[in-house]
Amino acid sequence: MSPRRPWPSWAPRERVRTRRRILRTVLICALGAVLVLAGLAVGAVWWGTSHYGDQVTRIPDAFPTETRPPKPPSHDGGTTFLLAGVDSRSKRPTTGSDATGRMWRYGAQRSDTLMLVHLADDGHTAYTMSIPRDSWVPIPGHGSAKVNAAFSWGGPPLLIRTVEQLTGTRVDHFGVVDWHGFKALTDAVGGVRITVPADAYDPEQDRHFSGGTQTMNGDEALAYVRQRHGLPGGELDRIKRQQQFLQCIVGEVRDEVSITDPLGTARMLDAITRAVSVDDRMSNTDLRHLVLGLRHLDASDARFRTAPVVRPQMIDGQYALILDKEKLRAQWRAVETGHGFGAGGDG
Repeated sequence: MSPRRPWPSWAPRERVRTRRRILRTVLICALGAVLVLAGLAVGAVWWGTSHYGDQVTRIPDAFPTETRPPKPPSHDGGTTFLLAGVDSRSKRPTTGSDATGRMWRYGAQRSDTLMLVHLADDGHTAYTMSIPRDSWVPIPGHGSAKVNAAFSWGGPPLLIRTVEQLTGTRVDHFGVVDWHGFKALTDAVGGVRITVPADAYDPEQDRHFSGGTQTMNGDEALAYVRQRHGLPGGELDRIKRQQQFLQCIVGEVRDEVSITDPLGTARMLDAITRAVSVDDRMSNTDLRHLVLGLRHLDASDARFRTAPVVRPQMIDGQYALILDKEKLRAQWRAVETGHGFGAGGDG
C-alpha cells in the first residue's frame, strides 16, 4: 500500500473558506426568508386594514360647518379623537357595521361617556381627558345644559362643536359606540381583565361587584362602567371605571395587533368594525396608522385626567357639575404642545 500523500499547506485554509461560504449562503437565505415573510405579513396587514376599512361605518357630515378652533402653532403633530359612548336603549345595534337601527334620532340618545383622546405623533403616548356627562356647559343654539344633551339634540356635529367650544381644541376624528357595540367588542377580545378596588353594590342595576381581579365579559363590563349609584364619588368614580376599562381593552387590542400576526389583527379589525362608527373624514390610511400604532402602546403609556370640577350644583332641579374652563383649556393645550397634562404631572 502506497504511503498517504501529505495534504498541501493550502488545504485547511480552503476548507475554512468553504465552510464560511456555506454559512454565509445559509445566513443570506435565512435573512431573505425572514424579509419575505415580514413583507408578506406587512402586506397582509395592509390588505386587512384596507379591506376592513372599507366596511367601517362612516358617519356622514359628522363635523360642524361653523368656524372651528385652529390648532396651536406649537402643536405636536398628534391626532385628537372625540370618543362617545351613547346610552341608546334600542334593542337593535345602532353603531358599527352590525347596526340595524339609526345611530341618532332627536332626543333618543345621550352621550353618557365622553372622552378626548390625543395620540402623540411618536405613537408611544396617549392622553385621555374625560368630560363628565353632568358637566353644565354652553350648547350652541340651546343655551346651557348638561353636555350629554348635545348629542341628543344635534348628533355628532353639535356634540363636536360643544366640546371644541368648551376646550378650545380642534377634534380631528370622532368615534361612537353604543351598548351593543361595547359588549360585542369586549367579548371579541375574550373579556377584559379588570381589578375591582372594593366590593360594591349598584341599587339601580341591582348588581353586586366583588373586589379583586377578574375577567369580565361584555354584560359584566357594561354594568361595571355604568355604575355610579352606590359609589362614594358617584359620577366621578364611574369615570375612573371607564378610564380603567379603556386602559385594559387597549392592552387587549394591542396584544392582538401585530405585524407578525395578521390573523390576530384581522380579528381585531373585524370586531372594531362591527362595533364602532367613525366620521367620514377618517380614511383607510388613517385607520391603518391608528391600528398599527396601537402595537406601540402599553398600560404605562396611557395618561388619564378628568375635566377639573369646581363644584356640584343643582340647576333647574338637575344635578350638575361646574367645570373650571380655564384650567381645562390649559391642561389640554399642554397635551397638544407635547407637555403632558402640564402642572401636576401627566396624571
